[in-house]
Amino acid sequence: MIKGKTFLVMGVAGAVALLSFNWQKNTGGKSSDPEKNYQEYCAGCHGAQMNAFADRKWKYGNSAEDLFKSIKFGNKDDGMPAFAQTFSDAEIKALADYILKGIANVDRYNFNQKPKSDLFETENGKIKLEKVFGDAKNVWGMAFLPGGEILATDKSGVLYLVTEDDKSKKINGVPAVRFGGQGGLMDVLLHPDFAKNKTIYLSYSKPHASNNNLQTTAIFKAVFSGDALQSGKDIFVAQPYTSTRHHYGSRMVFGKDGMLYFSVGERGNERENPQSLENGLGKIHRIGADGEIPKDNPFYNRKNADQSIYSYGHRNPQGLALNPFTQQLWEHEHGPRGGDEINIIKKGANYGWPVVSYGINYNGKIITTLTAKEGIENPIFYWNPSIAPSGMAFVNSDVYKGWKGNLLVGSLRFQYLNRCVVKDGKIVKEELLFKNIGRVRDVRQAPNGYVYLAVEGEGIYKLLPQQK
Repeated sequence: MIKGKTFLVMGVAGAVALLSFNWQKNTGGKSSDPEKNYQEYCAGCHGAQMNAFADRKWKYGNSAEDLFKSIKFGNKDDGMPAFAQTFSDAEIKALADYILKGIANVDRYNFNQKPKSDLFETENGKIKLEKVFGDAKNVWGMAFLPGGEILATDKSGVLYLVTEDDKSKKINGVPAVRFGGQGGLMDVLLHPDFAKNKTIYLSYSKPHASNNNLQTTAIFKAVFSGDALQSGKDIFVAQPYTSTRHHYGSRMVFGKDGMLYFSVGERGNERENPQSLENGLGKIHRIGADGEIPKDNPFYNRKNADQSIYSYGHRNPQGLALNPFTQQLWEHEHGPRGGDEINIIKKGANYGWPVVSYGINYNGKIITTLTAKEGIENPIFYWNPSIAPSGMAFVNSDVYKGWKGNLLVGSLRFQYLNRCVVKDGKIVKEELLFKNIGRVRDVRQAPNGYVYLAVEGEGIYKLLPQQK
């Protein structure tokens, strides 16, 4: 940042942040520690976690030698100053090596080959992906009925009933959706007492009644009866409606308290919505099963606040799951370019977007230089580069060797399933499963203990562990 003017450097030149005009004059503050040099000279514009380097095309090459040349000699055309007078050759080499080490994790997602069979090797043995449903073009959410059938939403606005013999039928009574962009018919959830009351919930992008340019996230409640939904009604409509067609959020889960928790994205307006308690966008909400707002919600008595808000400061949460071992509510959300997060949701907490972030804007500009701030909850885990997470499920069955207690997350961007090993509330290890299978939109564990994947353009797969 130079007197309010930010330079966007689109090559290896960007590997070192632009400093103020006195960089080359003021050499007394430099350190022999490359990490300290990076934090002092680079992090202000490119992020403390090398956010700006994770997803880029390196204009001048990205070898250690390339970075050394760019740091030492600069590149005037891109606004990159030379640091030959600031650092010794040894310090430049150490800084280049430090940068390369920090961005090396990007290569782990370079999957070159499409799957050649339905059998996949994992750290704990082979797993077969068996397709159980292929009629829908874009399955967004799944719910498992007591008899083993699956309710599956198609983003286009169709709800399917899928039987165990791979047959399906369309269910009538679904609300009209605004299909386009990231919107449509999204999540589906059963009432905890579904066996008795047959009640289900749908999240969807709801068009405005009188303005065709506006839409929002809504929660629909209905009774499932045969091949139709009856007595359907909206029990929540996020305010305000907006003209954008992305960042709807829309995952739903019932908590241990019997309340319905669900996510609403900030609809692309990060400067106004997620940090304001006066609207419902960029939030996790908590309501009763019939739509009533609990009086013990954290902002119920705050003047002008949206009373259903449970937590705020979210970007686009497309993963929400109750940890069956701790009963905590876990969430993941899309970051910008870098900085997808996993959070444990706390009552009334602020999760920071866009005040803090591990990512940068899609055009390469820094959104914030902060990755932490007092009063804001830190994520327990983040991805850089972004994997575009969608769907989220804990494994609490013994069907899969070594998976019990793990968290599963789908990746839209890199088209695989992410297995997260959880220990003491932290992600301590990852395994990348089913590489290049397709955009994994949802992952769920069924009551029978088996895991199912919804893959865009393909349908639903059942994960079958193979005997040795």
